[in-house]
Amino acid sequence: MQDNLKCEKALLTSSGTHALEMAAILADIRNGDEVIMPSYTFVSTANAFVLRGARIVFVDIRPDTMNIDENLLEKAITSKTRAIVVVHYAGVACEMDRIMQICQKNNLILIEDAAHGVYATYKEKYLGTIGDIGCFSFHETKNYISGEGGAILLNKAAFVEKAEIIREKGTNRSKFFRGQVDKYTWIDIGSSYLPSEINAAYLFAQLENADLINNNRLKTWNMYFNELIPLKEKNLIELPFVPDNCRHNGHLFYIKTKNLEIKTSLIKYLKENEILAVFHYIPLHSSPAGIKYGIFNGIDKWTTCESEKILRLPLYYNIEKDNIKKIISCIYSFFNLNNTG
Repeated sequence: MQDNLKCEKALLTSSGTHALEMAAILADIRNGDEVIMPSYTFVSTANAFVLRGARIVFVDIRPDTMNIDENLLEKAITSKTRAIVVVHYAGVACEMDRIMQICQKNNLILIEDAAHGVYATYKEKYLGTIGDIGCFSFHETKNYISGEGGAILLNKAAFVEKAEIIREKGTNRSKFFRGQVDKYTWIDIGSSYLPSEINAAYLFAQLENADLINNNRLKTWNMYFNELIPLKEKNLIELPFVPDNCRHNGHLFYIKTKNLEIKTSLIKYLKENEILAVFHYIPLHSSPAGIKYGIFNGIDKWTTCESEKILRLPLYYNIEKDNIKKIISCIYSFFNLNNTG
């Protein structure tokens, strides 16, 4: 994986959450620091930095990609800002060139939560390898899985040795295994972030067939997209947007309805037809912990309203074509239309 991604170092972790926690330690996040990120993300993105004492500064998203709005970042930066964390939603990249410029200008650490983005790219660069640190997830819901698992990508040589220490409970055990020291000892803070060999082996077999898995998921994604275009043209739903400079990985397929009421009714209708379609994140800034540990910078123009419209359709490796057709047909039926595709 490290050679394929062309990063300085890739280390497997016991979860994507633990990869983010390691990133927070590597970034030297301390009590009173501020970390900027989108509110539309999973709780681990924020929790990793709250554990280090940071206040989370949430920024609105773009309605087209559901990613953080790069044009709002500079307004959120203060003298306490230490890092920016971007989330590549659905394996579609954020506008990384602009975000990197902002981080460099303000001397901020850029961390990529690429839990959705394994082997997706931005301008031919793999997600997770563009910022200072990248974080992957190999949870059972992801493209490549190990039950629970993750990886941290280190894109600066200066992070490598410290990351090895953090991952090995704060010891220099990695150096000991390489024969660089004759015994290992406690060096710094850390925890048990190593995956088991069984989890790693289970993952390795899939990474050996990464292209096969990726192409299979993209085939399903494209079938959904192409078959649902007539509903988009009738202004009944919105379909995912992928910028020209991005190559996604078919991680998930979603549609957007006009409002929460329609989405709720559609979920119910699909469930009645034995189809599990689900919503995604409740924006973190509106949660009890989000209110306690964070603040929303600026106006919530898109985060809440767009999150209320998203509905995720079933997408997994080797989903049968007949099942995809049934799902598509049911969506057409819900809108009282015939699928002539």
